[in-house]
Amino acid sequence: MIRTDRVFGLVVIFVALTYIVSAYNLPPGNLFDKLGPKAFPTMIGIGMIICATVLVLRPDGEPEWPARPTLLALAFATVVLVAYAYALKPMGFLVPTAIAAGVLSYQITPHRRAAVLVGIGLSIGLFVIFKYALGLSLFAFPRSLTV
Repeated sequence: MIRTDRVFGLVVIFVALTYIVSAYNLPPGNLFDKLGPKAFPTMIGIGMIICATVLVLRPDGEPEWPARPTLLALAFATVVLVAYAYALKPMGFLVPTAIAAGVLSYQITPHRRAAVLVGIGLSIGLFVIFKYALGLSLFAFPRSLTV
């Protein structure tokens, strides 16, 4: 019987090996960096392989997967977040963040007014924190609208 942990462990081993191989395509380091840029990705890949090997050799019991409506809700949330990531650059920070936060808030608790307020509040609050407290280079609106 194939267990979920074993399949996941094998996938992680494959990803880790690919990660390690891609690390060897990095340019060599300089005289002052004895390890070079390959060391860190290689260590991460080795750690992934060790953890995945434990999953393959000692899997847990089969998990209880959520019902179809929950899986569909998770898939919808994933689509919203991917669309949000693609919308940030052309639309600026405020509008896509307000929409994504509002939609995800509505998905958690279906109250329209609360979802709108959460979306707007999170959008403005996060913008202020990221732009002014953390000093990130964000654009509130599309660059064509900013002067």
